[in-house]
Amino acid sequence: MVKVSSVYKKIDVLRSRYYKAALNKEELLKIIAESEISEHVYNSNAIENSTLTLEETDKILHEINCDRFISAREMFEAKNLARIVSYIEKKAKEEELHLNVMLFLHKILLSNINDDIAGRFRNDNEFVRVGSHIAPNPKEVIKRLEDMFVEYNSTPSKNIIKRLAKLHLVFEYVHPFCDGNGRIGRVIINYLLIREGYVPINIKFIDRNDYYQAFREFDWDKKTHIMEKIIGKALTNSYHKRLSYLEGGEIVSLSDYAKSKKLSYPNLINKAKRQTIEAFLEKEEWKIVLS
Repeated sequence: MVKVSSVYKKIDVLRSRYYKAALNKEELLKIIAESEISEHVYNSNAIENSTLTLEETDKILHEINCDRFISAREMFEAKNLARIVSYIEKKAKEEELHLNVMLFLHKILLSNINDDIAGRFRNDNEFVRVGSHIAPNPKEVIKRLEDMFVEYNSTPSKNIIKRLAKLHLVFEYVHPFCDGNGRIGRVIINYLLIREGYVPINIKFIDRNDYYQAFREFDWDKKTHIMEKIIGKALTNSYHKRLSYLEGGEIVSLSDYAKSKKLSYPNLINKAKRQTIEAFLEKEEWKIVLS
């Protein structure tokens, strides 16, 4: 198993490479960001049990008719989250994340879905349960979120993956909204990554079991190890993808790479999933630069 500390060092190296490779390539970076919106939306909504496929999500965002009936709720869930993903790409560089920004993002997310609870925290007797976890009293929400930000901002020397893992776990533990907590929580991760000069990540639906286990680990033992690994892997994957496009070279499927190099495809897949090779997942297919 790859140690988290070694992942931190690897990301530092990848980040340095990225800054050099990204110079004067703003248009390409914009294209990459825009191409990822459908995947971000699909994965985040799928984690929350949306029935939309990646292809259907892409069609909805490009105003193309789907081959089956899609409910109004799922249509708005896709479109609203896509608006947020695009919005924070610029907003995160301009304004610090605070409670009012979170409320605004939540209002966009639930617009035309449930306007009564959009853009506000839980209040009065709005208690929520997630599995066996009962979220704190609504009266505690604002204070707990403020404390969450204080802890995050008071430890700038600590590795960002550790800081983000703790913040995300605390945010979901508090569950400040009546609905949309998971999606807003993952948006917040990217808001802070962008603000601190990193690239955004995409926590994949295929990692959902580990993702939920991370919450159980925190709920039971207050540990953040699993979430750190998830965020670290996602960040590595995001850098691998961008560097593959920025540094040039022929990008091929991992299966074609295995054939050309006469390597074991299952072994390469295992390495790709662990991110010990510079492969990346794009549109549910593993790819790599043919070198």
